[in-house]
Amino acid sequence: MIAHGKDIKIFSGNSNQALAEAICRHMGAQLGNAESGAFSDGENYVSIYETVRGSDVFVVQSTCSPVNDNLMELLIMIDALRRASAGRITAVVPYFGYARQDRKAKPRDPISAKLVANLITRAGADRVLTMDLHAAQIQGFFDIPVDNLLGNPVFVDYYLKKFGDEHQDMVVVSPDVGSVARARAFAQKLGMSLAIVDKRRQKANSSEVMNIIGDVEGKRCILFDDMVDTAGSLCGAAQAIVESGGATEVYACASHGVLSGPALERIDKSVMKELVLLDTIPPVPGRPDKIKYLSVAPMFAEAIDRIYQEISISKLFT
Repeated sequence: MIAHGKDIKIFSGNSNQALAEAICRHMGAQLGNAESGAFSDGENYVSIYETVRGSDVFVVQSTCSPVNDNLMELLIMIDALRRASAGRITAVVPYFGYARQDRKAKPRDPISAKLVANLITRAGADRVLTMDLHAAQIQGFFDIPVDNLLGNPVFVDYYLKKFGDEHQDMVVVSPDVGSVARARAFAQKLGMSLAIVDKRRQKANSSEVMNIIGDVEGKRCILFDDMVDTAGSLCGAAQAIVESGGATEVYACASHGVLSGPALERIDKSVMKELVLLDTIPPVPGRPDKIKYLSVAPMFAEAIDRIYQEISISKLFT
């Protein structure tokens, strides 16, 4: 018996039910009996069909596209659970939307990431479990505990198995200066050197590659980022390190595959051999064969179990 004496219950909205079911399978648990959807006028609704009084409840819901519908589902489900006297509510948000709006880039800009953090807290969540926030300081936007899991252990395991001893002759490449710290940590775990693509962004969703910092000539490279949205930056960086840097092969990986707009077409036509994503966002139908998904269900299952047992989750960061 767990010290706090509460039972555990896991619920899911509609954004990533497959991941929620996979988490439950790894934990040997059943997904909670609930329904969420929208009325004919577009308003969201949630119905919980089992008692949660005093339970330790986890709500799995990525705030991916359609972002606002999925966010409202999460907020309404948290509110329903709070009003049903749940003992503790943890919002499990594998992909945290609005994370790129984390500062004022120009006068009169909102800080939407902080607003969403306030909404989740005021809805009644007691803690948040997420993965690879776009900016780590978003944890400080919350007034409740936040556990920000890292996806790079999943990628490290994948690439060590894929390339074996050959990985020592490869290079990790950061697609922009802002991702250097993330890419450096990844490179250190793989025992690879690091290179950086320096670019100048001209307008939203477009960028101009300027030069390569580091030696990639004759090397196989792994581009590493936290998310792929329209894929313009990633595909441009891949082309630059081949044409300007002289790399022989380019692989890429990212935690969150947003894949909006022309992303699939760009990736299909790019010089990248393979793009590996995590399933924090559901796989996109009709995607090119070069896009592969790895599951984060085992990591989230262990994190949820450790939070439930009130023991440290620091093991998951190594």
